[in-house]
Amino acid sequence: MGEVPRFAWRRSSHSTSENCVEVAALTPRVGVRDSKDPDGPKLIFETMAWNAFLRQVKDRASDQAELDGNDREHP
Repeated sequence: MGEVPRFAWRRSSHSTSENCVEVAALTPRVGVRDSKDPDGPKLIFETMAWNAFLRQVKDRASDQAELDGNDREHP
């Protein structure tokens, strides 16, 4: 696929270490790379696929938060 040109890679504000992924808008795609290996391989996703992935992650996080809240209320 070749080298990905220089883009503005960013990591989540929730990240507290170097062990995370970074994303970049490669319009009309999204790039994902390992923050520990910025010159290493990158994954490239179509924007629609990336947005679907993010929706799934957010939905599952919301579901887990609800379950965690129920566990605290009913030990």
